[in-house]
Amino acid sequence: MQRLNIVITGHVDHGKSTLIGRLLADTDSLPQGKLESVKKMCENNARPFEYAFLLDALADEQKQGITIDSARVFFQSKKREYIIIDAPGHIEFLKNMISGASRAEAALLLIDAKEGVAENSKRHGMLLSLLGIKQVAIVVNKMDLVNFSEIAFTKLKVEYSEYLATLGIKSDIFIPISAREGVNLIEHSASTPWYKGPTVLEILDSFKSVEEKENDDFRMPLQDVYKFTRDNDDRRIYAGTVTSGELNVGDEVVFYPSLKRSKVASIESFNTEVKTSVKESEAIGFTLETQIYVRNGDVVARADQSAPRVSNRFEANLFWLGVKPLELDKPYKIKIGSAQSTIYLEEIKRVIDGDTLDRADEPSVGRHEAACVIFRVHDLLAMELFAENQKLGRFVIVDEFDIAGGGIITEVLEQYTTRRTKSLHVNSVLVDKAGESAEFEEELFALLRKHFPHQFN
Repeated sequence: MQRLNIVITGHVDHGKSTLIGRLLADTDSLPQGKLESVKKMCENNARPFEYAFLLDALADEQKQGITIDSARVFFQSKKREYIIIDAPGHIEFLKNMISGASRAEAALLLIDAKEGVAENSKRHGMLLSLLGIKQVAIVVNKMDLVNFSEIAFTKLKVEYSEYLATLGIKSDIFIPISAREGVNLIEHSASTPWYKGPTVLEILDSFKSVEEKENDDFRMPLQDVYKFTRDNDDRRIYAGTVTSGELNVGDEVVFYPSLKRSKVASIESFNTEVKTSVKESEAIGFTLETQIYVRNGDVVARADQSAPRVSNRFEANLFWLGVKPLELDKPYKIKIGSAQSTIYLEEIKRVIDGDTLDRADEPSVGRHEAACVIFRVHDLLAMELFAENQKLGRFVIVDEFDIAGGGIITEVLEQYTTRRTKSLHVNSVLVDKAGESAEFEEELFALLRKHFPHQFN
């Protein structure tokens, strides 16, 4: 069955957890007895039952009424399975929202019909735009508080559509709902006879999953390499999750950026039948005919298909959440796929203020601001444009131990050449060309003379 990652976001108290809890209850997706146990808990504590309590598992959340983490829940319709990410709406937890949204393929953005478009509603819209999530539906919740007024719904729709237009987003999907009452979630409601559009469940089922894409080139970020010694088991298993395409036993694969290559000898998976091929979203391992040393974070591609881009410089759309402004030439950590490296801000091309959405005059990126920037990475990394491969075109920036920002790669730039990257390139050729002695030796010394002229001329 297909699976879709979807993030549900919006301003604090606009009803995200209630919506998810109600969806789980109305589609019988809850574990047996879960609904009754939560209702019993509320009764014992003299608290009114809320569907949000089905989701809010953290003690701090139930004490304060705030979703702190990006909770992940499984939900199933007749068409497919969903991983629904309930991202926090409170301004202090935007970094958790980035962590959740970075895994999403589509989004529901909730707005309170009575409160209207809040400051964080705008920030979340901008963030979804910067993360490149194009499948977005606006869910206008708490319509019962405005007596299911078509006028109130239309007014909010016009206001938020105008805002989205400033971000270059066109969204015609606005759904009036009451999550608490279950209005327009699974079936159309008599409370909104004027609404003829899809229900929440119908719009979810209409979103396209990455699994529905065809003919994508194979990509798998390498998560780890496992070596076994028990019972003379000498397998070396290269493990990861397939982000796109298909891999078969016998295919020649290339690891980027190292350029090492070999043929797939077998495909390994836990507690399944023997496989000869794997597809997108499968977590698998494989063995190779030739044992090679590669690093976690390398991207595996098929030799007969296009290669990922390799560089240490790229242009990106960024949303900054760090307490301190983003600084030029300060070392940060970047995470792309399973790769991690040190990264430096090379140039700020333009900045948009997160509150006013106006272009900022000062050449710095402050908290809750969006920017178009150029980064320089310490190591060569395999990466993709977000428009070509979403999972390898998104990244997260870490400052010390905190998530400080996230964004999407819009352009891969020419490498910034250092002695380290020259050595990496020469090493890649050494491995890739081994065994082609005459031509290999000539090419090797040509490379050495080019990159290290003082030593080899």
